[in-house]
Amino acid sequence: MSVPSPAWRVELELDAGRPDPVGDAAHAALLDRGLDRVPAVRSGRGYLLPGHLERPQVERIASELLADPVTETTRILAPGETPEAGASTLVVRRLPGVADPEADSTRNALRLLDVALTESDPVQCYRTYRLEGAIDGEQLVEIGSRALANPTIEQTVLGDYPVLPHPVPDPRPSTRTEVAMLELDDDGLATLSRERSMALSVLEMRAIQQHYQEEGREPTDIELETIAQTWSEHCKHKTLTGPVRLIEKDERGELLRERNFDNLLKETVFEATRKLSPEWCWSVFRDNAGVIAMTDDIGLAIKVETHNHPSALDPYGGAGTGIGGVIRDILGTGLGARPFAATDVFCVGPEGMDRDDLPPGTLHPDRVLSGVIAGVRDYGNRMGIPTVSGTVVRHPGYVGNPLVYAGCVGEIPRDKVDKEVLPGDLVVALGGRTGRDGIHGATFSSEALHEESDTVDATAVQIGDPITEKKVLDVQMIARDRGLYRAVTDCGAGGFSSAVGEMGEECGAEVDLETAPLKYPGLSYWEIWISEAQERMVLAVPPEHREELFALCALHDVEATVIGTFNDSGRLTLRWHGEVVGDLPMEFLHGSVPQPVREAESQRLPLGDTAWPEEADLRALLEAALAHPSIASKEWVVRQYDHEVQGGTVVKPYQGARGHGPGDGTVVKPRPELKQGAAIGCGIAPSMALLDPYAGTACAIDEAMRNVVAAGGNPHRTALLDNFCWGDCRKPDRLGSLVRAAEACHDAALAYGAPFVSGKDSLNNEFRVGDEETPIPPTLLATAMAPVNNTAYCPTTPLKKPGNLLLAVGTTFADGGGSVAAELLGLPDSRVPLPDFAVAPGVFDAMHQCIQAGWVASCHDLAEGGLVVAAAEMVLGGEYGARLDLARAPGAAELSPLAAGFSETPTRFLIEIAPEHLDEVLGVFRTLPIAPIGEVLEQEGGQGILELRHGDQSLARATHSELLRWNRAAS
Repeated sequence: MSVPSPAWRVELELDAGRPDPVGDAAHAALLDRGLDRVPAVRSGRGYLLPGHLERPQVERIASELLADPVTETTRILAPGETPEAGASTLVVRRLPGVADPEADSTRNALRLLDVALTESDPVQCYRTYRLEGAIDGEQLVEIGSRALANPTIEQTVLGDYPVLPHPVPDPRPSTRTEVAMLELDDDGLATLSRERSMALSVLEMRAIQQHYQEEGREPTDIELETIAQTWSEHCKHKTLTGPVRLIEKDERGELLRERNFDNLLKETVFEATRKLSPEWCWSVFRDNAGVIAMTDDIGLAIKVETHNHPSALDPYGGAGTGIGGVIRDILGTGLGARPFAATDVFCVGPEGMDRDDLPPGTLHPDRVLSGVIAGVRDYGNRMGIPTVSGTVVRHPGYVGNPLVYAGCVGEIPRDKVDKEVLPGDLVVALGGRTGRDGIHGATFSSEALHEESDTVDATAVQIGDPITEKKVLDVQMIARDRGLYRAVTDCGAGGFSSAVGEMGEECGAEVDLETAPLKYPGLSYWEIWISEAQERMVLAVPPEHREELFALCALHDVEATVIGTFNDSGRLTLRWHGEVVGDLPMEFLHGSVPQPVREAESQRLPLGDTAWPEEADLRALLEAALAHPSIASKEWVVRQYDHEVQGGTVVKPYQGARGHGPGDGTVVKPRPELKQGAAIGCGIAPSMALLDPYAGTACAIDEAMRNVVAAGGNPHRTALLDNFCWGDCRKPDRLGSLVRAAEACHDAALAYGAPFVSGKDSLNNEFRVGDEETPIPPTLLATAMAPVNNTAYCPTTPLKKPGNLLLAVGTTFADGGGSVAAELLGLPDSRVPLPDFAVAPGVFDAMHQCIQAGWVASCHDLAEGGLVVAAAEMVLGGEYGARLDLARAPGAAELSPLAAGFSETPTRFLIEIAPEHLDEVLGVFRTLPIAPIGEVLEQEGGQGILELRHGDQSLARATHSELLRWNRAAS
């Protein structure tokens, strides 16, 4: 370990008297942790620069590059210089071996200033928090490390900042290392899998052992790492693609049916797509993303990923790299699609939990949420990609294991959808360098979280650098259009191992690992191979295009390196300085995973009618519903995202003159000059799925469809994505609910004529404390996307004109299991609503016809909170009033006012039309459920009023200002 020379320190702090929002947030975080003796906190930034620089150089760097002379005070300390004693200062910096994109950007900027640097010269960044008051130092470090830093990836020290940068590890000479495996018994194989973080079963370890027994040699370390990554649940999806035996029982425990699957996914989700096989699906389940047609020449690529376990350890980094990874999925689809929209969905624990109630080793849900929002914000905004769709779900089941879904949509020419790898193509690594961040990420994501995950799984966390990825995006699009490569994929879970291994599956590949560019020395060859360091793509480049590609990359300051060659050997050969350290047959690597029959059990719960109270305060329930975490305003989230960058966002997340009205789906054009766009929506119903996984999943899919239809999307050209997040499916009850959800996906897709084009599963979402494991609720995120032929015909949710009619579309039923109102009223568990697959497609078609005819002035789907909440949200956006008679909605006449107002029956909308279009709209719907139930009202006293009736009974009245206050109560 070489010890670096002392460094210059440049420290910046806002001028005294200036507002310091970062310091204020730090102060609040310390108070929240119980450190109440700190009257104020001032934040600052610091940089370590090489000690060999002269003071004039450092002063120039500080003034021209690092500091804002208008707002900041600069302090420069020479190597070895000690600062004056003063207030207590907490210093936070990255741990050794953890990527620091800010430091990398600083290093690049120094080069642009013609500062001579070597690879070993220290350039590091840190944060400072200067605290006033008498504070116990040990307590401050203990609390500060949790409140102001993430100990998984950061170091916190008190007082004078260590003058020396992190020691630089010496390059470790690494030679071929074999692992003794051939003579191990089952216990030994299990121990080997556990100690090497392979996350493989004994059955799988036996298959590996048998392969090497046949080869007559022990495996090498890198071969085991490659097999573990390739066979991981995260990458191979063994549960969903394997054989399953389902036993389903009724409420009394008696057998209802038994069903055997050879391949669960193939016989449910895939089977629905196969049966539909629409010609407008250009690429389905065979690439990094699904692709459908927008026009004859332009396709839409879409993918949604999960990044759950990393986000539990480091919410900011986990969510940021989640959005970065799904952007690279789009870049790696076909020959590369250009990203133009992003989505996100977060599932976290309840707001304001007492810290004493948190399981050990977990972060507070509020901190998780603020961290994941910031991660998506900073990555998406810096990439210049609008984040346009999503939601936040709060539930106690996500305390130990939050969920982070990140999605992306891209534009791709028809002739760029297909790709191939040919023997002789060069293996080219493009983009970021390789470090230790993200090692064992694939296997880490294949296991349950536990109380020590935050300390023992630190290297599984990836660190994102959106600036590097933006440069990669730009250069790749140019290279694609010039035809400089034949195939591309991203370095996702497993890094080079997955990227090169998958690209070379049909032919073969050889890689020289010492050629891979590194962030720092000291990595072993197997770490280089499986690192999940971010912002990296792998290209298959014909040798004749190498020179032009590398010149283009140099022009855009993007690093490109040849690390190997694709060949026709049918093997994956890995070398380290000329020595073969890994040699695997592609057929064994990709085709030999044992597939045992997994046992699944599903027992229906004894759910009866929903016990809606006959007498209740509807106004009070509306107030509580609007403040419920599932319904409360998410403006505070959305406003942090640049959802209009690129200029193509037509229908926005929040709508109306003042932007207070929440929308359903969003509509985005790939390019501003086009008239066509993409309608994007999502649905998620974990509370319903807890009671009935089939019905809850069907409701989630129906909601995603409603989002798209309400925004103007074509239901006959709608594509679906499934993202399953489940508990440990080695347990029969967990797997049973997953099977029922997959069956719901199959049935809903066929009913709606909407094929699944892509998806992802994230299993083992449980949190273990000791011997007790707690699974998350069964959670399927359904994402829908449809082309919009003319974005001029896209309704929004705000009310438009007094005197217009309000029509309820779809039949209301009393089933309220899993609804927001049932939770707020404390009702016993009851039957979950289920879409009517015979009626729903006709409703969607009629809605689309009316929207395309221009008859629908505003439209809102009925989701959480039902009809009453939808009406309130339309008033919020339009600021006109509305009068509704709930009893006139189809099916509601015999229901109680609460059931009529708050039922969450799927396939329903509330639409606004001009009176002169009533007969035309009713003519389109014919026998389908639709009825006029009210009208849009003029403002009273300068604001809209919501009036609710049930026949002759007046139920509630609320002003716009009241609705807005209730909706923002939780913000």
